[in-house]
Amino acid sequence: MYVIATAGHVDHGKSTLVQALTGIDPDRLTEEKERGLTIDLGFAWLTLPSGKEIGIVDVPGHERFVSNMLAGVSGVDLALLVVAADESVMPQTREHLAILDLLSVRRGVVAITKRDLVDDAWLELVTADVEDTLAGSTLEGSRLVPVSAATGEGLDELAAAIDSQLQQTESRKDLGRPRLPVDRSFSMSGFGTVVTGTLIDGSVSVGQDVELVPSGRRARVRGLQSHKHKLKSVPPGRRAAANLSGITPADVARGDVLTTPGWLHPTDAMDVRLRVVPDAPRAVRHNMFVTVHTGSSETAGRLRLLDQDRLEPGADAWAQIKTGQPIAVVKGDCFVIRSNRTTLGGGNVVELHAKRHRRRYAPTVERLETMLSGSDRDVLLKSIEASEPAELETLVNRANMEAAAARAVLRQMADEGLVVALGRGAFTKGEPIYTAAGWAGLARGAKNFLDDYHARLPLRRGAPREELRSRLKLEPQLFNQAMPRLAQDGVLTERDSLVHRPGHTPRPSPAQAAAAARYLDLLAETPYSPPTDSPPELELVTMLADQGRVVRVSETVVFTSEAYAEMAERISAFAAERGEVAVADVRDMFGASRKYAIALLDHLDQQGITRRVGDARVLR
Repeated sequence: MYVIATAGHVDHGKSTLVQALTGIDPDRLTEEKERGLTIDLGFAWLTLPSGKEIGIVDVPGHERFVSNMLAGVSGVDLALLVVAADESVMPQTREHLAILDLLSVRRGVVAITKRDLVDDAWLELVTADVEDTLAGSTLEGSRLVPVSAATGEGLDELAAAIDSQLQQTESRKDLGRPRLPVDRSFSMSGFGTVVTGTLIDGSVSVGQDVELVPSGRRARVRGLQSHKHKLKSVPPGRRAAANLSGITPADVARGDVLTTPGWLHPTDAMDVRLRVVPDAPRAVRHNMFVTVHTGSSETAGRLRLLDQDRLEPGADAWAQIKTGQPIAVVKGDCFVIRSNRTTLGGGNVVELHAKRHRRRYAPTVERLETMLSGSDRDVLLKSIEASEPAELETLVNRANMEAAAARAVLRQMADEGLVVALGRGAFTKGEPIYTAAGWAGLARGAKNFLDDYHARLPLRRGAPREELRSRLKLEPQLFNQAMPRLAQDGVLTERDSLVHRPGHTPRPSPAQAAAAARYLDLLAETPYSPPTDSPPELELVTMLADQGRVVRVSETVVFTSEAYAEMAERISAFAAERGEVAVADVRDMFGASRKYAIALLDHLDQQGITRRVGDARVLR
C-alpha cells in the first residue's frame, strides 16, 4: 500500500486531475466547491493497473495555504507534480518542488495538465521548462506525462507511470512503533471521534490502546477504516481513519501524532542538518524566528546556527531548533522552515531533546556528523554517550532503529568490549547500558572512593553501602544493578551493607592492638556493667564491633559479644515466661544500673527482638 500526494501551482488542475483518475472529488468543503479553489487537504484512492491500491492526498496550491500543503505531503511515497500546459512553471510549482526536495520525496511523476489547450510546439517548450526546473532536485529525471482531464487523454499513461515508479519503491519498514500524524479530526454520529492520517513506522489494530502526542491523552481504537473499508489492523504506509473512544474531537489537533503509549516523548529542542533552498529570498540568520513544519504539525521556533552566523541560499549547516511548544518527532524525520509565508529551507532531524551547545565547538559537530551518517554501531555509541547510562528503549528511539536490530548490534559491541550492559547483560528492557569508557569512569570513581576511605579510616572493615551510592550519585535502582558488576570486575567486595576493596582488612598499629586487648579485658571484668568513663578511640570500638567482638548498644555503653548474647537470651526467656519484661526486671536480673538496662532494652527494640508497650517490653 502506498500514498502519493499532488503538488503544484494554484489552478493547474490538481483536484480535477484526481477526480478524473479516481472518480472521487477530493474537495470536501462547501467553500472549496463554491470558489473552485482547494483550501485544505483532500483525499481519494485508486487501483493501479498492477492491482496496487494507492491513497492520494490532494493539496492546495495557493500560496496562502502552503501550510496545509505541508501537512499533507510529509511521509508520502511519491509526488504527483502538476504543471498546467497553458501556464508552465509558476511560483508555487517551484516552492512545492523545493518542499518535496526538502522532505526527501525521491520518486515522482509530472502530469502536464490541460494538454487540450495547447499545440505540440508549446507543449514541447513547457516540457523543456519543467525538465530544467526539476534539474538538481530529488525529482530530476521523473517521467513527464501530458494529460487532459477534460478529454481523458494521457490518464491511462499517467496511471501506468505512477505504477511503474511505485514498483521501484520499497515498502514501509515496520519498526513496531506506529505513528499516525493527524491531518484531520471530526465527530461522526453514532461513532464519536475520528482521526485520519498516513500511518508510518508500524501498524495499528482495533482494540489497541493509543496515545496522542504531545498532549499525552490516552484513547482506545474502536474501529479502523481505509478507503471506506473496515479493517481489523492497518499496516504502515496506508491512509487510515481511526475511530477513538475516550476522547473528543476537541482533544485532538492537526499535528498530534497517534501512537502506542509510552515511547514517543515530545521534544522542544532538536539538532538538525539544515539546508537553505537555492532561491530563498534572503539568508537565514542565527537566532531568527521561523515556523517549523514536520509531519502534520506547524509551530513557531527559534533557529540557532551552530557553526555559522548566517546561511546563504543553497548552503547547508548544523543548527538547533528550539520550538515554542513540544513536538512529536523521531531521528531522521524531515522538516521545513518558513518565514513570512516563504519557504526558506529544511532538512533532517538528527538528535532529539538536545542540550544547548557551545557554538563553533568541533566535538559537537563531530558527534552530529556521526549521528547523521555514521554506522548503526557508531550512532548507538554516540546515543549512549549522550545520556549515559541508557536503556534499550531510549537508544532505539534516539537512533530510530528496530529493537531487535539494535540489540544484535549492542551484543556484538559488548563482545568487543565497547559497551557494558548491567543486569543479565541481555540488553532487555530496564537494563542500563554504558560505553566502555563510561563504565570505566564509574568503576574508577568507586575504586578511588574506597581507597581514600580505607586510607582515612584504616580500622573500619568497609564503607556504608549508602555512602558509596551517594558519592557515585546513582539512583538506588541503578546502584543495585551496578554493584554485582563492580564486584565481578574486582572493584569492590560487599558484606553486611558494607563495601570495601577486595583483600582489605582492618590493620591496627601495635599500639592500637594493645589498647583493644586492654579494653576487652576491662569489659570482661564487669560484663553486665562495663565501664563507660574512659572509652578508647571510636575507630577502635568500631573495629571491634566489625569483628563481632563487642556490641555497641548506645553512644557510651558497649558489651562484649558474649555478655550481650547471654543478656539477650535471658531477657527473651523472661519475657516469654512472664509475658513482658520491665527495666527494673533487667536491672535486678543482672545487678546493673538503670543506665545499662535502658540502653540494652532500647537496642533490643531496634533489633526487632522486643517491642515497647507502655513502660514494659514484649517479645515481637
